[in-house]
Amino acid sequence: MYQLFGHSQSGSAAVEVALNICGVPYRRVDTYSTEDNDAAKELEALNPQKQVPTLLLPDGSVLTEAAAILIHLGLSFPESKLLPQDPAQRAQGIRGLVYIAANCYTPIGIIDFPRRWLPDADEVARERLVAGTKQRLYRNWALFADQFPATPFLGGAEPGALDILAAVITKWVETREAMLSARPQFFALLERIDRHPRVAPVLSLHWPD
Repeated sequence: MYQLFGHSQSGSAAVEVALNICGVPYRRVDTYSTEDNDAAKELEALNPQKQVPTLLLPDGSVLTEAAAILIHLGLSFPESKLLPQDPAQRAQGIRGLVYIAANCYTPIGIIDFPRRWLPDADEVARERLVAGTKQRLYRNWALFADQFPATPFLGGAEPGALDILAAVITKWVETREAMLSARPQFFALLERIDRHPRVAPVLSLHWPD
């Protein structure tokens, strides 16, 4: 059985959606990097950075990084259609997942934990770092929206791994609000992903109305 180390409203929600789509049994271990409990110690033993999501595979191997986990599940369970079957479209889907990980996921760590990046700076400097990082984050999402058109979803006829990760990560740091103004069609796509039957059962638990 898969074991998913995650937390409510974290990136592990995307992996939880994907596991449900794949139809495989899994157990969610609720923990977070800032916690100090037995589950957090178990997480740290598997992933020294204590990041979620961390996925313990049935064979005992460990996968970290949401994009890598989604790619693995898409390749392991092609019938799930997490990744497009067409090689060229699949390549673009993987490119999109890596884009989000590199350009949209990473800035959120700076915004949430500025002291990790400027430990000796004063509060004004940290506030400037957060403000500048937010603007860069919104710019990166706008560029994503321009480069990855929905037909009708990013993964094709129905939401795939790229849709799922985009829907989850844009729920943080007022990104949805920024996209409503900057890229309204992309905002509408994200709302459609949220409501889709492949996605809604899990996301509605993490982000109840």
